[in-house]
Amino acid sequence: MKTKTILMILVTSLLIAACSPAIETPIIEPTEEEVVATTEPEPTEEQEEQEMKEGYIKSSQERETSPYIDAGLVQSLANENTKFALAFYEYIKGKDGNIIFSPLSLSLALSMTMAGAETFTEQAMLDGLQLSLTEEEVHQAFNALLLQIEDSQNVTTDFPEGSYFQMNIANSIWGQAGYAFEEDYLDTLARFYGAGIFSVNFQENPEAAREAINQWVEEETEEKIQDLIPEGAIDTLTRLVLANAIYFNGSWLHPFETSNTSQQPFTLLDGSEISVDMMKLFDERLAYARGENFQAVRLPYLSQDFAMNILLPDENAYSGFETGLTSETLSEIQKNMMVERVDLQMPKFDFETTVNGNDPLSQLGMSEAFDPQIADFSGINHSDDLYITDVLHKATITVDEAGTEAAAATAVIVGITSIEPGEPISLVIDRPFLFTIEHVPTGTILFMGRGLQP
Repeated sequence: MKTKTILMILVTSLLIAACSPAIETPIIEPTEEEVVATTEPEPTEEQEEQEMKEGYIKSSQERETSPYIDAGLVQSLANENTKFALAFYEYIKGKDGNIIFSPLSLSLALSMTMAGAETFTEQAMLDGLQLSLTEEEVHQAFNALLLQIEDSQNVTTDFPEGSYFQMNIANSIWGQAGYAFEEDYLDTLARFYGAGIFSVNFQENPEAAREAINQWVEEETEEKIQDLIPEGAIDTLTRLVLANAIYFNGSWLHPFETSNTSQQPFTLLDGSEISVDMMKLFDERLAYARGENFQAVRLPYLSQDFAMNILLPDENAYSGFETGLTSETLSEIQKNMMVERVDLQMPKFDFETTVNGNDPLSQLGMSEAFDPQIADFSGINHSDDLYITDVLHKATITVDEAGTEAAAATAVIVGITSIEPGEPISLVIDRPFLFTIEHVPTGTILFMGRGLQP
């Protein structure tokens, strides 16, 4: 059986600016290998205990790789990330066409920013992320969750010839050279996210800094995401950029035979039809659910701790189903899935989405973080003149016979010992659908989207 590889990329970038120009600092030009500080100002008293490398500032504290944390906190974070996913989707679903985004990438980048938020800004960010945990609990839970996701990459079956599984979550922070970052902020980044700060000179050469960050994104995503930060988004007042990249390249546990793929009709929301490459999988044991106005199916990846869930509303029911989808209904759908014999037909698809998160996040309660008059990020720098200028988010997904551009897998077959005889259930995804890609053990939604016109 011929198999291919598949790939999912998602990137989030946050731009934080100062309200007024900072003191001039020496220009630090990025090289092709890494961002390197060619000259350094004399360290202030506040910076003396910071570990300084060439072009890199990092706390001397190491990441907590064996954290002692209540499993309930990790599960609460995962559940609330699902609430955030659905809430954020509510504000971007008005975009035309297909959508793909990663609530996990957004939450990670924003939580790293929140580590420097104080007073009402901190609470606004917690509210916007739909989090009931304290800020300290969020960082601890994120660290434990990320470690668990990293461990899940190794939960794989033997790789068939030609198949592959790789997932990478990378964080980077880019700060103004010579800027005095608070020690507690650097400690939080190091302990819970394993991150430090690359030194660049936004003030003297914002374009070189933008190119360096975009180059890092391209490298972390195997060049699938390019020009995340557009020209003009970074200027001389920028002081900090937080970037998160998620890269997935893997194969289905049950790959589709390419010889079975054929052109078939796909009905759009307006009732017109287009022709798509329809893949076919015959008589496979898959987790499946039939609801009042929808069908759902789960497709596992080689790492069976990850899976893609496809939600197919009935004919003429898409708008109502999309509007009524909440974290509670999504959880109920997943709980009701049972392993069945399924004949599945689904289209190949390949699309990209770029989202500026400012408006959705402001609508969710985070507007204070974007307001230069009241934002309080004094936990990053005591000058208290920082605010978020942009939250830039970009994702691309490709689904073919071998797999999908997103992390996914499932263990629903465990514990199922028999299936009732009879004909397989026929599921044909020939009309608009929604999908999620989740970390099955925790239910964390890594990616979410819809296919209106694959």
